[in-house]
Amino acid sequence: MCAAMLARIQQFIALSLAVCLAGMFLFGAGIGRPWLGLLFAALVVGGYAAVLAVEFCLLWNSYNGFDGDRPGLAKLARAWWNEVLVAPRIFLWRQPFRSAREPDHLPAATARGRRGVLLVHGYFCNRGLWNPWLRRLRAADIPVVAVNLEPVFGSIDDYADAIAAAAARIERATGLAPIVVGHSMGGLALRAWLRRDPHARAHRLITIATPHAGTRLGGKGRGRNVAQMACGSAWLEELARGDVLTSRADVVCFWSRCDNIVLPTASATLPGADNRELDGTPHVAMVFHPAVFAEVERSLRLAPAPAPTSTCEP
Repeated sequence: MCAAMLARIQQFIALSLAVCLAGMFLFGAGIGRPWLGLLFAALVVGGYAAVLAVEFCLLWNSYNGFDGDRPGLAKLARAWWNEVLVAPRIFLWRQPFRSAREPDHLPAATARGRRGVLLVHGYFCNRGLWNPWLRRLRAADIPVVAVNLEPVFGSIDDYADAIAAAAARIERATGLAPIVVGHSMGGLALRAWLRRDPHARAHRLITIATPHAGTRLGGKGRGRNVAQMACGSAWLEELARGDVLTSRADVVCFWSRCDNIVLPTASATLPGADNRELDGTPHVAMVFHPAVFAEVERSLRLAPAPAPTSTCEP
């Protein structure tokens, strides 16, 4: 798969930081103050950690005094530190430089009759997010495809074609509807695809930190897709009215009270779905929580069923 636009944007960000850091080290050495490079690095890391801290403050305030549901400060601090450690590996390494490192896996000799997995990333992400998943699934010889959603800042509806093409590739190779997994905005993109395409089939829908009911951070970033994720947006209301998930027993929603992006955090659940809390886990780190991959493995072990009469295959 060719490099995506998002990878080029994040390459520019990562390389710009590296050039600035190198320049500060050289400048500091030239004037006899080598510590200037270390100071610049500390400012970059500290600024990034501070931005995440603001998100967690907004998370704390989003509970509006309902202390029975609000996570404790110690738990929030651990979640903040977890995200501080996880996110840079995603946004400064895997997605900018390794998005094509792990290929899709549709083995011609063994795919037929085996359930496949479709992976859909969220906002300002690309398929590099799923590299650990791709390695594990390929090692187990599980058919898997991970998509890049473009345009990066377009409408969520724009992603349906890419998702449909990926799902069709899996179904042609396996003869079975895939398990579809979406992180954050990716879960909404999967629901939009299921609503739009009358031929869409999903054996099971698994969403991770998806703002099904929107987020208060929606509309505070760049792109039409961000505005669509705002609480109470017309797009979300239309998505709910056109919901074709007739059997939400086949929908698993992973969410967390320490989600620093989906505010309020309960927005990541769906009525009637199998809603599972990942205790103390922040937004990006939820992708790599063992319980999420374990659920995919469990779903893969379920016996293939006859062709469905509804959108979600039983």
